[in-house]
Amino acid sequence: MTELPYASMTIPNDWDRGGLPAWTYHSEAMFALEREKLFLTHWQVVGHECDIPNPGDWLSFDLLGERAVVMRGADGVARAFHNLCRHRGARVVDGENGTCKGSIVCPFHGWVYNLDGTLRGAAQPSSLGDMKREDFALKPIEMQVYHGFFFLRFAPGPQPDVATLFAPYEADFAAYDLTSLLPVTIPHWASDLPVNWKSVRDVDNEGYHVPLAHPGLQDLYGRTYRDLHLDDGLNVSIGWFGDVPGRLWSVRNYAALSPPRPDLPPHLQKAWTYYGLFPNAVFAMTPEGAQFYQELPISPGKTRLTGRLYRRPNESREARVARYLAYRIDRDTSAEDQQLSVWSNESMKSSAFEGFHLSDLEFGLRRHHDGLRALMPVMALPDAPPEDQIARVNEELTCQTGVRA
Repeated sequence: MTELPYASMTIPNDWDRGGLPAWTYHSEAMFALEREKLFLTHWQVVGHECDIPNPGDWLSFDLLGERAVVMRGADGVARAFHNLCRHRGARVVDGENGTCKGSIVCPFHGWVYNLDGTLRGAAQPSSLGDMKREDFALKPIEMQVYHGFFFLRFAPGPQPDVATLFAPYEADFAAYDLTSLLPVTIPHWASDLPVNWKSVRDVDNEGYHVPLAHPGLQDLYGRTYRDLHLDDGLNVSIGWFGDVPGRLWSVRNYAALSPPRPDLPPHLQKAWTYYGLFPNAVFAMTPEGAQFYQELPISPGKTRLTGRLYRRPNESREARVARYLAYRIDRDTSAEDQQLSVWSNESMKSSAFEGFHLSDLEFGLRRHHDGLRALMPVMALPDAPPEDQIARVNEELTCQTGVRA
């Protein structure tokens, strides 16, 4: 098997095969704690530089009551702001993406901002008293760009800068030349599921279910598939295709049309690779395309699955057809995973559910749960504290364990 330039997965002989208790999937107070301690303080991927190539182009990103817009300024620099007018809090842009021609105009009262977020002028300024424009710029959000991808977080958190965090992926990301990506015709997709976000991640964090639940993936690369778990909440999954003829139509024709990539290192040729980032994002690469996907929590029982898709520049006809066939395989896989997420999540409310008993091949799921417990130690309790005490109990346990929250 191809040598991989990653740390190998190691599984302790006496590791605990359990997972998070069921109550953590349905508690409103636990969900509020996840918002504060996890999602707003960890890097979230929003899009790619190719999504906003020109001054005034923008992407929006909403997460748990926070609203962001990433916009390219007149100087060519992309910046992230709170999508919130400094007058009455209206969205200054509405929708998934768009273009502002020379300025940002709030649709509520017409306050005008420059593309760098500074206030150009308020409507009827004499009615606003003594007001300094420099005090009313759009509020910035911390953002970093890594191999063309935009990462932002709404509050400071425990993760280092993106380049340091992604260092184990650096050689692969550079080899894929991700800065040269281009968006597909319809790059953005989204689907809402009636589940807790952790149930989605639980399914995606292990390959134990691939042979039975994903006939397309099993046909494509099931013989060679591997999950590897790195430090700092990173993980890599990889499978190589083309060693045997595919049985399924999409797989057989995809393997025949997927373009050779002699420019890639050996371990990435004829490979589908998935690079996971704690807590909720995955980058997926194939020889002809790339995407990221993530689950964004909406409520304890509702999650938005979303992502963006990209293609290589100078795409040949064969590569375009192969990318479409890869999309078909991935679309079917996503539908299968969504059904598994629903079944898993609904079981948490059953009186017969007695927790997880995990296979060695589900060690990635356990690692993810360990990361959540390290940030929010209340999750380690088998029985739920009273809802109005969960935050307090978590704070006490954090002080006892010395967790960096």
